[in-house]
Amino acid sequence: MNLEEIKENLINFQKSLEIIRAVFDIDKLNEEKAQLIGKQSQPDFYNDMDNVQKVGKKLSALDKKINQIKAIENSFSAVSDLAKECKEDDKEILEELSKELLELKPKIEEMRLTALLRGKYDRLGAILTVQSGAGGTEAQDWAEMLLRMYMRYAEKQGFECTTLDYTVGDGAGIKGATIKIDGENVYGFLKAERGVHRLVRISPFDSNSRRHTSFASVEVMPQIENDNEIEIKESDLKIDTFHSGGCGGQGVNTTDSAIRIKHIPTGIVVQCQNERSQIQNKESALKVLRAKLAQMAEEEHQANLKQVQGSLKKIEWGSQIRSYVFCPYTMVKDHRTDYETSNVEAVMNGDLQDFILEYLKKS
Repeated sequence: MNLEEIKENLINFQKSLEIIRAVFDIDKLNEEKAQLIGKQSQPDFYNDMDNVQKVGKKLSALDKKINQIKAIENSFSAVSDLAKECKEDDKEILEELSKELLELKPKIEEMRLTALLRGKYDRLGAILTVQSGAGGTEAQDWAEMLLRMYMRYAEKQGFECTTLDYTVGDGAGIKGATIKIDGENVYGFLKAERGVHRLVRISPFDSNSRRHTSFASVEVMPQIENDNEIEIKESDLKIDTFHSGGCGGQGVNTTDSAIRIKHIPTGIVVQCQNERSQIQNKESALKVLRAKLAQMAEEEHQANLKQVQGSLKKIEWGSQIRSYVFCPYTMVKDHRTDYETSNVEAVMNGDLQDFILEYLKKS
């Protein structure tokens, strides 16, 4: 990278930083942090443990955001100062600047895209469901691999996962599972994963070692914080209890604690069987139902907008958003953005952020 290219990059970074600063006002973030710390110092604060956890999570998210912005600004200032002293024939400094810019670019780009997450539910946590497609054991194994991938992604991003429902497959894998992922902007990022995911590999379940293609679908919904935002009438619900079949403690598997709820007006069915009591499972199932209804309303809104724009496109089973090829070569390719990588192992271990950021750039 020559000096002219370095200066051009710095100008572009400056524009991105202006967007970040405009959206994330450091003074405002510090003020919000001080208010939360003030709440923690109140005598009766620790009487409500649910509130304690909420405040703790908000503080942690604020600290992370403030530290990210400060680190980016400090790095940018250091690089800018060094560039001012650099001359075209200073090869050693040019190499150092090029290296610093390459490291700084993805950090600024990710923060800029995070700043632009301004959808109605983007800042919320997410409820993610993985469902195996046709193909029996193959598809069920693939669904379990995807579930692990998203749990690893959440772990790497500092998000918190809770399993709400888990249905074991016939012989291997899972038929389906639902997890709750808590953190800031989780839905804003993971909405990029909604759709059908296709796997091509030599089957470990085929004695003839033939190549198989498997499908699994991923559904991502926002966690609705305000119960009044999505109204659910008790009269619209059909609630059934059944014997839990999932993994868990002795009490989970020996009582009719599992809950299945059907929302009669829409036909949506949700279930939860991972908690020990019917009450807990009902609360979790209602959270999933509320998220599904919110997602349905958002999709209807987006579909109406696209119809007005004349570009409505159906999303159907088989129209995969991403392909994962394990054999005869290794590749993961997103068909919406054309972004791809040959490092399949890293992706399956949760390195999804590059795919997500590419989707956000083009959405």
